[in-house]
Amino acid sequence: MKQQWHPDPEPIKTNDTAAVAVGTGIWAVALVVLLIFRPGPEHTWWIWTCLTGVGFGFFGMWFVRRPRRS
Repeated sequence: MKQQWHPDPEPIKTNDTAAVAVGTGIWAVALVVLLIFRPGPEHTWWIWTCLTGVGFGFFGMWFVRRPRRS
């Protein structure tokens, strides 16, 4: 038995910039907390992880806001 064909649904409208901004903000808050309550020397990589998250977040905001070339 062959399945009946259904058209693809319309894409959902989302605010991608806001979603990336929320994630970037969470990484920034974690970074501030870690800078206030300095982790031990064996856990300084947590600070670098937060910095990387913030950096990729800014890249992500630029990436989703750039003009589409179709």
